Amino acid sequence: MLPLSDHRIAVIGLGYVGLPLAVAFSQKYPVLGFDINKKRIDELKQGYDKTREVSEQILLNSPGLDFTTDAQLLSSCTVFIVTVPTPIDSYKKPNLVPLLDASRTIGRILKKGDVVVYESTVYPGCTEDDCVPVLEAESGLEYNKDFFCGYSPERINPGDKINTFTRIKKVTSGSTPEAARFVDELYASVVEAGTHLASSIKVAEASKAIENAQRDINISFVNELALIFDRMDIDTTEVLEAAGTKWNFLKYKPGLVGGHCIGVDPYYLAYKAESLGYYPQVILSGRRVNDTMGIFVANKLVKLLIRKGHKIEGSKVLILGITFKENCPDIRNTRVTDVYRELKDFGMNVEVYDPWASAEQVSTEYGISLIPKPAGRYEAVLLTVAHDVFQTLDFKDFVKTDSVIFDLKSILPKESVDSRL
Repeated sequence: MLPLSDHRIAVIGLGYVGLPLAVAFSQKYPVLGFDINKKRIDELKQGYDKTREVSEQILLNSPGLDFTTDAQLLSSCTVFIVTVPTPIDSYKKPNLVPLLDASRTIGRILKKGDVVVYESTVYPGCTEDDCVPVLEAESGLEYNKDFFCGYSPERINPGDKINTFTRIKKVTSGSTPEAARFVDELYASVVEAGTHLASSIKVAEASKAIENAQRDINISFVNELALIFDRMDIDTTEVLEAAGTKWNFLKYKPGLVGGHCIGVDPYYLAYKAESLGYYPQVILSGRRVNDTMGIFVANKLVKLLIRKGHKIEGSKVLILGITFKENCPDIRNTRVTDVYRELKDFGMNVEVYDPWASAEQVSTEYGISLIPKPAGRYEAVLLTVAHDVFQTLDFKDFVKTDSVIFDLKSILPKESVDSRL
């Protein structure tokens, strides 16, 4: 393999994961960022990042970084890092279409000595069982003789300006000992937090799968507690605050579990387990709890309205927030939509306000029209996302004296709300 300094890197997929990675590597290597979305590439060339992960100044002042939609230009690169989405389909099964399409694109221009590194979240074995055959078929080259692979699971936390790409320790791996050392040295050259070299690609893949499955299970536990304590008329937040005084208590909070990782990755692990004849109990039970939280929230709001004497059909409801997490424009797999649709099924007039989200994206992805600002008076306000801006709102401007305020994130003063999750 060539010395590190002689390599040119291609980053395939320029979303929340790929763009920060491309920027970081461009500080030391020439980097070509590739995406099939022409609008995205045009915006990046003009210094605009709709994900708000990278500033205009950085985009316009990174001489080692270029962007393209032309796959043929990738032929000048020697290292290909794949950061495309790996979603699930409507049946909760892995959707590998973007990953395999990216592999085909790379395979068509792959050369002897090239290295392909996958960052997209997958089940153990996916890189070598699903992606490598595509690379071989498209290129006519032989794996681990003519070209090599690696896997380094993404650990980007959207919206987090402290734990950024270079400050999060990276797991690395390679298809041969030499390839593994190369991949590890490549990432170590730009990641300040250091690296952890896994013994195999499968180990690295599995490490990513269990990271988010573990969080999903822990959140499902506190969500189930919320379901139980609701029947006991106990404030779950107060219970968690009390339990949290013990040094080893894990401080997870109940809520809607969406996003590109926690609500998706456990299904990848479960899919692989089932293909081997094992049907996971704990992982899928946690998923079932978390997937039903939207219905619980909607029904809880309806009960609160009934208690205050409101007619349900026709009631005007304001949902504050539709992104999957606070202070971030990411709407991928948001479960706020579950609440929205359940309330609409009750015949309620539901409006959604979120200054962080793109109205165009929300409309395209979910068929929901965001309002520019709260207008009129609402029978109920449901706070679903803990954006800082929501704590500065004056609720008196759009609620009635008998309105219901339901705070899912427990960020508002307890005395000002009717219920918390």
